[in-house]
Amino acid sequence: MWMESSVRSGASKFKQLRHFTALTLLALGLAACAGAPLRPAQKTVGTAQPLATLVVATPDADHDVMAQLLAGEMALSHTDLKTASDHYGKAMALSNDPEVAERAAGLAIAVRDDAAAQRALDRWQALGAKPAGMAQARAELALNHGDADEARRQLELLTASGDKDAWRQFGRVLVGARDQAQAARLLEALATPQRLPGEAQAWLAMSELGDKFGRHAYAMQIADAAVQRFKSAETYAWAAQMKFKDGDRAGARLLLQKALAKAPKNTQLRLAYAGLLSQAGDYTGASRLLEQGPQNADTYAMRAGLAARDKNDKALAALYQEMQKAPPDVRTASAYLLGQLAEMQHRDAEALAWYEQVGDDDAHAFDADLHSAMLLHSQGKRADAHQMLEQMQMSYLDQPAQLRQAWQLDAELYLREQNYAKAEAAFSHALQVVPDDPGLLYNRGLTYADAGQIDLAVQDFQHLLKIKPGDVDASNALGYTLADANRDLPEAERLISVARAAKPDDPAIADSWGWLQYRMGNLDQAAQTLRGAWLARKDADVGVHLGEVLWKQGHTQDAQRVFDEVRKLDPHSSSLQQTLKRLHP
Repeated sequence: MWMESSVRSGASKFKQLRHFTALTLLALGLAACAGAPLRPAQKTVGTAQPLATLVVATPDADHDVMAQLLAGEMALSHTDLKTASDHYGKAMALSNDPEVAERAAGLAIAVRDDAAAQRALDRWQALGAKPAGMAQARAELALNHGDADEARRQLELLTASGDKDAWRQFGRVLVGARDQAQAARLLEALATPQRLPGEAQAWLAMSELGDKFGRHAYAMQIADAAVQRFKSAETYAWAAQMKFKDGDRAGARLLLQKALAKAPKNTQLRLAYAGLLSQAGDYTGASRLLEQGPQNADTYAMRAGLAARDKNDKALAALYQEMQKAPPDVRTASAYLLGQLAEMQHRDAEALAWYEQVGDDDAHAFDADLHSAMLLHSQGKRADAHQMLEQMQMSYLDQPAQLRQAWQLDAELYLREQNYAKAEAAFSHALQVVPDDPGLLYNRGLTYADAGQIDLAVQDFQHLLKIKPGDVDASNALGYTLADANRDLPEAERLISVARAAKPDDPAIADSWGWLQYRMGNLDQAAQTLRGAWLARKDADVGVHLGEVLWKQGHTQDAQRVFDEVRKLDPHSSSLQQTLKRLHP
């Protein structure tokens, strides 16, 4: 930003002092030695060589400018502004350098030590302060006191000083003001089109500052005036942003078109315009715009997002091929996206290779590792997948959201292996990170049920219903678990009825109801309900339930046909295997 993100807070403003180098500090310290009070030289005893009698007197710490500056630096490194201000005040009294006085003034103003600030300002002025710098400091001091009239007078002096950084300093003063409403009034009064300089960046900075202060009308006025005066790409782009914020999408698009006409190769402008087209539903136009001109990681990311939203697999495949030919730095910055594109095309080995290139400092590093673990598991490298997740669980101990995901994925992978004990343990670890998380409780309850630990499953589902009374999925899960265990069938009926009323067309709930009817001995109703659920969604468990009911009705050939279909859907269905053992003892 033109104002370098404007003025920071007092603590961060002085946290690190870059102005004085070690050589500057040394020069200031040596220059101060000549006029500072000295320690008395010690007497020598006996005859000595001439050089041996030479004693270099050194000032004590209170009169050593070098010591005061270093002590001030040490205090700043610990964000101790008050101590730093005290040391710089002492250094200022010992030094004739105006920059020391300037720093002392800034620190005193930051800690609201008015007396010290006034002494430092007087000293700085006596040493030849620049008018712009002095006006800035006095304006800050006035705003600290809430003296708007004095602040305005000093800000007028600042902006009329002719200093090349005057308007930048003006913005810093206002951003750092404690009373933002007062600062906003000063902005509107002083940063007018009649007073602003012939530099587009200053106009844009004042408009942005007005928007930050909540003075949208003022921000829009300055943005429009900047367009009329400069007619540059940057002024068109900022005015477009203001129009969009005001709800005028058509006006924003028109201004962005003009901005692009001025700077057709500007990537950020193309991205902004494509974003507007996308929000208007013109995905094709947005994609076409982004395909033109220079490409970088951001354009590729938006193009991929648009193609995915449009479900255009052909475009995604073409984009993957194009990105592989991009410059190395773009490929490196886009490694996670390349991994996703490869994974979508079932190029698992390539996807793994791309995910491995995602740097630790990349925002997608965690997600890349999650995807890698899933791909390793799908390739049959189960131990490698769990080892990777174990490493992630150690790496993200201090980040609960990521830690929870790592444990949850570990649990889900163990479920695929039907290793229920380890799946339960992983879900329990995740619940230690996020206690009473509804999703985790639900999944652990299902895991307990699959493992035959019905009491624990019921306990989790009941606890979930206390957290979310009437939750449809939890009601259905608990009702089904009770029905499948052939216990407390009236309660199971009540729970599944609640779920059916909320989602009458849900095949999973219909399966629960049909299985409950089977347990209650209502075979015809069970068969009818389960057949409807099976036709609605060819799910292996629904098919197994329907086949068993048909078998019990004596329709063995129909049952066998359903079982054959289930075997095609899930050749390793444990539910089918257990059912067939029961039916063929």
